[in-house]
Amino acid sequence: MSVELYSPALSDALVILGAAGIVIPLFARFRITPIIGFIVVGLLVGPYGLGAHVPEFPWLIHFTITDPQSLGPFAEFGIILLLFTIGLELSFNRLWQMRKQVFGLGAMELLVCGAILAGVVYMMGGRPTGALALGLALAMSSTALVLRIVDTGTPVGKAALAMLLFEDIALVPIIFLLGALAPAAGSDLGDLLQTLWLGLLVILGLLAFGRFLLPQLFAQAARTKSPEVFLAASLLVVIVAALATAGVGLSPIVGALIAGLLIAETEYHGEVEAITAPFQGLALGIFLITIGMSIDVTAVWRDLGTILLATAGVLIIKALVTGLILRFTGAGSGTATETGILMSSPSETTLIVLTAALSAQLIAPETARFWQTVTALGMILTPLLALAGRRLARSVDVDAAAQQEPDVAERHAIIVGFGRVGRLVADMLANHGQAYVAVDSDADLIREGQRKGYSVIFGDAGRADALERLGAENATAVILTMDEPIAAQRIVKRLRGHYPDMPIICRARDASHAAQLYRAGASHAVPETLEASLQLSEAVLVDLGVAMGPVIASIHEKRDELRAQIMEEGELEEKPKLKSTTLSERLA
Repeated sequence: MSVELYSPALSDALVILGAAGIVIPLFARFRITPIIGFIVVGLLVGPYGLGAHVPEFPWLIHFTITDPQSLGPFAEFGIILLLFTIGLELSFNRLWQMRKQVFGLGAMELLVCGAILAGVVYMMGGRPTGALALGLALAMSSTALVLRIVDTGTPVGKAALAMLLFEDIALVPIIFLLGALAPAAGSDLGDLLQTLWLGLLVILGLLAFGRFLLPQLFAQAARTKSPEVFLAASLLVVIVAALATAGVGLSPIVGALIAGLLIAETEYHGEVEAITAPFQGLALGIFLITIGMSIDVTAVWRDLGTILLATAGVLIIKALVTGLILRFTGAGSGTATETGILMSSPSETTLIVLTAALSAQLIAPETARFWQTVTALGMILTPLLALAGRRLARSVDVDAAAQQEPDVAERHAIIVGFGRVGRLVADMLANHGQAYVAVDSDADLIREGQRKGYSVIFGDAGRADALERLGAENATAVILTMDEPIAAQRIVKRLRGHYPDMPIICRARDASHAAQLYRAGASHAVPETLEASLQLSEAVLVDLGVAMGPVIASIHEKRDELRAQIMEEGELEEKPKLKSTTLSERLA
């Protein structure tokens, strides 16, 4: 009896798991996204890489993917799980709040980008129908990659999510449109309407049954206290929803998104998200490997100039159009810049639309292969584009913020540093009717603060003229909140030299740092460690039943005692106390 020692499926699994085990830690060590690593692995182990040399070196079969087509279902499952995770993060309330962005911004981005790209292809000699197909295909952006890179809670992430959701929704109508444009096509309008009608019924059915069945299903799974049962229930919901929408002609990712939205409304969404995350990452890795395997290095090298020119053209057109649309809809310069660059590369849905266009005979096989290569190259560049877009956006924000002049009252406080502590100080000043202006050199903090209505501008407080530009000569006080001990001491020393009577209140790391700030000329230095200890002591005493009045009095006495000790440590004579006893009164 002979035993089969070689199994193609096990060999492929070994390559995939080996890639995941090597690529993720290696790229994480160098702080590089594993997205590029998985694509490179696919390039190496695919039929155009080491797989092409298996006839010469048979032992290579153990390190290559023997059947690239067999990975297709796993790659599709990765995208389904990704959309399921997006649904978990959204919830129906958030999706309803985004409806104007999805069907306004998203539709505008897809249609305008598609029309311009189609026009460029047509002017280069393409047929009208083929140019339309290529324009719509290349206008798509990668849901699988973009949403792994960006935080959907940021302005950039919200804009990208709205556009990607509309593209996923529009995928099915686009494929029907291409089928209707085929030379041998019959009347597909009836089929399209039937699919949309059946799809609407299925979606309504999923929403209705999900509201009642899912809480009971996950409650039963939770009672078993078995992670395996909980995981099985989660995957069951995803697969059933995806199959339901796919069965009527819609994309399975629509069903996955709805499943995520339904579970997001239950109390089990956190556990579901955590337990399915590893499967999502691995399946997405398989998808990226299949992208790498589709790249024919020989063909790329042969047409390298044309491919690079086409890739650059697509990236530039999409980045400019998306950025301008965002600016037109009111987004900030930094947000528009970063989002435009992030959304500029083609995507996995581009490959789907290209396949549909090829099946409809709207484009030639050579044309399809060329743009598939451009798409794969663009997807490889996506993480690098995200990094470049983030840096360029910060530069744009800094330039815009540096040109702003503070619009505050003549008498105001100056907050140096607008992180966690600076924002809290600004809130307290505003609550007591005290004018202020905050300054920081972090463009992201400035953009977020201005969006929320804070009076904050860009500036480097370390420069001699920065605080003068903010009106330091008329300032009621300067509050230093940054966690940079040396820079804080320099600023205090310079301010005290120019403004001997100005109240300067500083954040200090500890007692030693506070002593150094007092030596430099600070009016008050507040050590974080000591304040935490005082607050902890106050909470303990109150919980033990001590009256609030005596507790507060003892805390103030201890604070004054510690302050005297710190000033003595700094070899300073205690400064005469300001006449008023509260910061609010000093600022008046």
